[in-house]
Amino acid sequence: MPPKATLIGLGNLLMRDEGVGIHAVKYIQAHFEIPAELEIVDGGTAGLDLLPYIEERDHVLFVDSVNFGKEPGHIGRLKNEEIPALFHVKDSLHHMGLMDVLAAAQLLDRLPKEMCLIGIQPQTIETGLELTGTIQERLVPLVRQIMAQISAWGMKIDRAGGEGARGK
Repeated sequence: MPPKATLIGLGNLLMRDEGVGIHAVKYIQAHFEIPAELEIVDGGTAGLDLLPYIEERDHVLFVDSVNFGKEPGHIGRLKNEEIPALFHVKDSLHHMGLMDVLAAAQLLDRLPKEMCLIGIQPQTIETGLELTGTIQERLVPLVRQIMAQISAWGMKIDRAGGEGARGK
């Protein structure tokens, strides 16, 4: 039986803030105990290869850098049909890949019951391995929003080390 939900970090780690989705899911994997019903995927710049991770799921949460046309560090949320509507203007190759996988899932009648994309406005997507200071400072608030969405879907995630680790 597949997991109930999938958390997919998207982005390109070689282009600074473009890799924030991957940094966010790696942060969650390092600092939290993941319940069995939640699968976490480093989606990188994958396209159709993501199809097995979204079909037959109740919930799918994408995390990515998104050009919302706002100030760097702005965190936004899109749900269900708002996701492909935003990406009809393709900002990056993996956004085209995301469009392809969502179109394929729809064609196969295998879209998840609920999808959400939590995105953050990048400061730069120039070549480099480090997040900019602005986005690095917003990583924990981004993770909080991810955790709130997962919690809203009825899944409990504790800090690694159990309840006592919350204050650390």
